[in-house]
Amino acid sequence: MANKTSRAEDYDVGSIRVLKGLEPVKQRPGMYTLTDNPLHIIQEVVDNATDEVLAGFCSRIAVTVRADGGITVEDNGRGIPIGMHPEEKAPVVELVFTRLHAGGKFAKTDGAGPYSFAGGLHGVGVSVTNALSTRLEVTVWREGQEANLAFADGNVVEPLTLKKSPRPKSQTGTRVTAWPDGKYFDSPTIPAAELVRLLRSKAVLLPGCEVVYKNERTGEELVWKYEGGLAQYLQSELRGEPLVEPFEASGYADAQTEGFAVGEGAGWVVAWTTEGPLTRESYVNLIPTPQGGTHESGLKDGLFQAIRAFMEVHGLQTKGVKVVADDVISRANFILSAKVLDPQFQGQTKEKLTSREAMRLVSSFARAQFEFWLNEHVEEGKKIAEHIVAQAQARQRQAAKYEKKKSSTVAVLPGKLTDCESTDISRNELFIVEGDSAGGSAKAGRDKEFQAVLPLRGKIRNTWEEDAGTLLGSDTIHDIAVAIGVDPHEKAGGEDLKGLRYGKICILSDADVDGSHIQVLLLTLFYRHFPKLIEAGHVFVAMPPLYRVDVPKMGRKAERKIYCLDDRELSRTQDQLKKEGYKPEQLRISRFKGLGEMKSEQLSETTLHPDTRRLLPVSFGTMGEAETTAVMDLLMAGNRVNGRRSWMEAYGDAAETDV
Repeated sequence: MANKTSRAEDYDVGSIRVLKGLEPVKQRPGMYTLTDNPLHIIQEVVDNATDEVLAGFCSRIAVTVRADGGITVEDNGRGIPIGMHPEEKAPVVELVFTRLHAGGKFAKTDGAGPYSFAGGLHGVGVSVTNALSTRLEVTVWREGQEANLAFADGNVVEPLTLKKSPRPKSQTGTRVTAWPDGKYFDSPTIPAAELVRLLRSKAVLLPGCEVVYKNERTGEELVWKYEGGLAQYLQSELRGEPLVEPFEASGYADAQTEGFAVGEGAGWVVAWTTEGPLTRESYVNLIPTPQGGTHESGLKDGLFQAIRAFMEVHGLQTKGVKVVADDVISRANFILSAKVLDPQFQGQTKEKLTSREAMRLVSSFARAQFEFWLNEHVEEGKKIAEHIVAQAQARQRQAAKYEKKKSSTVAVLPGKLTDCESTDISRNELFIVEGDSAGGSAKAGRDKEFQAVLPLRGKIRNTWEEDAGTLLGSDTIHDIAVAIGVDPHEKAGGEDLKGLRYGKICILSDADVDGSHIQVLLLTLFYRHFPKLIEAGHVFVAMPPLYRVDVPKMGRKAERKIYCLDDRELSRTQDQLKKEGYKPEQLRISRFKGLGEMKSEQLSETTLHPDTRRLLPVSFGTMGEAETTAVMDLLMAGNRVNGRRSWMEAYGDAAETDV
C-alpha cells in the first residue's frame, strides 16, 4: 500500500485544534499587542488605572520598575470587583486576567456604565498582559478587604484569598505586578524613555492626577501633577518659536447636541511653527494613538473649514493659489485629546482610531471654536492665513516639478479614464475599478480635484507568463499603462517613473471571490511588469466593506452605521453590540452585493475618503526576490496546476489578511 506522504492526505478531524483561554494570545502575540518590547502590555494595566481617573474615582497612579524585572502599577481607584461572577461562577478579578473579552468597559447599555468613556473596548487588555508574563500578581483593596491572587504563564497558581484590609475602608485601589516573558518580544526590556513619556502624557491629560514613576535599577524617581493642561505640555515640547499664541479650546456634546452622546467631544491645543521638528500627539479616552486616525482628521478638517471662512471674509485669498487642508496642518503642532463613547480602533494595539463618527464630532467642535478664536484674534488670524498661503505656494511649486511635459508624441489618455484636476502626483490617486457600474459610483463619490477613476470591463488576463513586448496588445492593459504614465519594465532595468501621473494607484474591486481574483490578476500585472511601482510604494488595495450594520439610538448612544469588511469583522461587531446591550432583532444588517450597488456617498465614506477609508499598501515583504517569484510562479503559472492544488489543500485555511 502506498505511503501517505502528502500533508493534504493527512488532513483529517484530528488536525483541527481549538485554542482555549489565553492560548490564542500565546500562539500569535502579534495579533494582540506590539512585540518590539513589553511596553504595550504594561500600558494596558496603566490604561485601566487611567480609566478609573476618567470615571472620577482615582487621583494617583504609581508605576515602579523593579530590580527583578517586574513592573508594578498601583492606583487608588475603586479596586477591581472581587466577588463571584453570577454567570461564570468565578471571581470577577480572576476573569479579568484570564478571559478574553471580559471587562467592565462593555457594560455601557445606556452610556452610563462604570466606564462611560474608556479606551479599552476590546476586553483583551490585561488578559494579554497576563498571557505574556511569566508571573503576574494582583492585590485589590475593596470593601474593607484585601484580595490577593497570582498567575504564572497566564494560569492561576495562587487562588484568590481574602483578609481584612490594613487600610481604612475608604482607601481602595488595585496593584498589579507583571514580569513580562522575554520569549514573546524582540527585546525583553521596556525603553525607559518611552515609559516616562507615556506616564507624563497621562499626567498632562488628567489635570489634578498625580503620576509617579520609580526605577529601582537606576534610582530615578519622577512625579508629575499638571494643572496647566494641554497648552503647558505643548509649550514645553515645542522645538521652535510659535508663529502666534497657541490656540487652545475644547467642545463637548450636551443633551441638546444632535447625533452624539453627552460628554463626547475633544480638547486640543494647536501652535504653528515655521521650522524645526513638529510635536503631534493624539489620544482617545487617554489611549495614545501614534498613527492618528479619524479624530486627527476631524481636527484638520475643522481648522481648514474655519480658516477658509476667515480668509474669505477678510479677502486674504491669493489669486492662483488654492489652499487645501494639508496646507493648514503641514506646520501645525498639536495635542488632541478626544472622548468617544464607543471608539473603534485599528487592531488591538489601538494605535489608530477608525470610528468614522469621530471625524464629524471633532470637526464640528474644532471649526466652531476656531472661527470664534480667529474673529477674536484677527491679527493673529491674518498671520496664520499668510503662513498657510505660503505653504500652499511651496506645495504648488513642488508639484510643478513633477508635472508631465506636454508634447505632440504623448499618448492620448484612455476614453474610460475620468481624470482628476490636480497635477500634483504626491496627492493624486487613481482608482482602477471593477466594472462600469462601480466606476459610476466611484466617479460620483470621488474628490475630482485629486482622485481619478479608470473602470475595467471584466477581468484582465493573467500576465504572469506573458512577454512585455506583447503586453500592450491588450486594450485593458494598454489603458492602464497610459493612464498611470509608465511603460512595462523589468525590475533590473534602469527605468524611471518620471512619467508617473498618480502617487497612489488603488485597486478597487468587490469584496467577494470574483473581486479577490481581479485583485490577484492586477497585482500579478504590477509585480511582473511594473515592479518599480510596488518598490516605490505606489500600489494599494482599497478595502470596501461587505456589510453595513444599522444600529438604533439607545440611551445616550446616537443612531449609527457600522461598516464591516467581512464575516469575521461582522461577527466581532455583533458580539460587541450584544455586550453593549443591543438585541439581534434591533440590528439591521445589509450585505453589499457589489460596489455598483453602493450609493456614491457610502462608497466615498468607506473606501474613497482619505480620512475614513482603509487602504492596504502593497510591498514586497520580507521574503527575498527569488522566493517571492517562486511562490508567484506556483500560484500563477499555467503549468503548475497540480502543485497549486496541493499547496492550497495544505495551506489554504491558514491564509489571513491583517488590516
